[in-house]
Amino acid sequence: MRFLKYVFVILIISISQFVAAQQNNTYTLQDCLAIAVKNNLQVKQSSLNAESNHLAYLQAKENLLPAVSGSAGRTLSQGRAINSVTNTYVNQSLTSDNYGLNGSLTLFNGLALQNAIKQASLAYEAGKMDFQAAKDIVTLNLISNYLSILNNLEIIEQVKSQLEVSKQTVARAEIYEKEGANKAASDIYDFKGQQASNEVAVVTAQNSLNAAKLSLFQIMNMPYNPDATFEPIPADAILPQQMNTSTEQIYQNALNELPAVKAARLRTESYEKALKVSKGYLYPNLNISGGLSTTYSSAGQKSVFTDSTTSAVPGMYVNSVGGKQAVFSTQANYATQNISYADQFKNNYGTYLALNLNIPIFSNFTKRNAISQAKINLQIYQNLEDNVKVQLRQNIEQAYYNMSSAYNRYQAIQGQVNVYSESFRINKLRYEAGVITSVDYIIAKNNLDNAKLNLISAKYDYYTSNKLLDYYQGKLSF
Repeated sequence: MRFLKYVFVILIISISQFVAAQQNNTYTLQDCLAIAVKNNLQVKQSSLNAESNHLAYLQAKENLLPAVSGSAGRTLSQGRAINSVTNTYVNQSLTSDNYGLNGSLTLFNGLALQNAIKQASLAYEAGKMDFQAAKDIVTLNLISNYLSILNNLEIIEQVKSQLEVSKQTVARAEIYEKEGANKAASDIYDFKGQQASNEVAVVTAQNSLNAAKLSLFQIMNMPYNPDATFEPIPADAILPQQMNTSTEQIYQNALNELPAVKAARLRTESYEKALKVSKGYLYPNLNISGGLSTTYSSAGQKSVFTDSTTSAVPGMYVNSVGGKQAVFSTQANYATQNISYADQFKNNYGTYLALNLNIPIFSNFTKRNAISQAKINLQIYQNLEDNVKVQLRQNIEQAYYNMSSAYNRYQAIQGQVNVYSESFRINKLRYEAGVITSVDYIIAKNNLDNAKLNLISAKYDYYTSNKLLDYYQGKLSF
């Protein structure tokens, strides 16, 4: 009994894993979009570029802060050298240490630092828009391929249905052949030829589906999985509907919503600030600086009182009643002692504060040439922005034309399908009644089959163009 429970548990786990595997093998459009954006190398590169621009922006702001630096050094000298304590020459082995702390702050430089912050900020915002634009490009490519898969899936279903009808027709013709009821001797071969054509159509459609799957997995940067299945989009969402928005309205919306346009505009504004930065360097530069320092020298010495002695001064006497008296004097005695490291570090301490004004007079025209180069760069990016807008308008007009053409084509083919459906129904009855030949029957069937396949393609062509126009307006959704 325990063994049966164990087998039952293993069976449940296996079934769960199998179901999970089956679920993992099925992708929705949202799943594919998330995977593609996550794995795409161009998107990753754009993200890194945005991070780099963010660091440049932070650095531009931090350039307003004071610059502070410290220094420390030790010098070993032999022979004639300067004693840093007494500032006199000595002739001996000498060890000296120097310590310093310095700082400076720019007070004014033609607003170059402030404009550099604005320039870096705009470049950072442009980088974020580039990142979004890179994701949008991947999104559009993936949507197009995903819809291509769904298109081919419907086509496969259609050609398989056509193949099944051909098989039934061949089976019926074989029965008629045995009974001698076929109108022409070639009927059986005509129908078998039609069946073979439908089999080729199935193979062709399957190859197109596999190619679309391969392309989709390449966009997602994943190993190709031929067994993967894809969730369809609700049929009502795909059915073409007339769009009332004009190309000019779509274009104006795209100018305000499309990340690529925003990136181009921000980059132009960034280079406008770059021009102001270059002009700022023509102005005087005012900065304040200060610092403190101290030194130590192994030659640093001081005299230290040890004791005093009293003795008669030779040749000096004082006349008194008792006669000449010797004159005595007291002499202080000193010993030389090295000054300690701590005392020198404290006693040699010094500070300074300076206000500096640097007026550019002539610098080999480097600043003037930098301004000229900044103007050229600005014109380049103005042209790039204009080119983005021109290309955008052309893309919108082309997408709108494709959408309108696909809509009109869908409407026309839908009427064609209705007509050919009725034609095929009548010709089928006429063939079964022996009124027409197999050739007439096959022509009627092919007309209907081709119309149905064209209807599927027109439907997905419209949907693809429609979603592209939604993207240009910033309202892409599913």
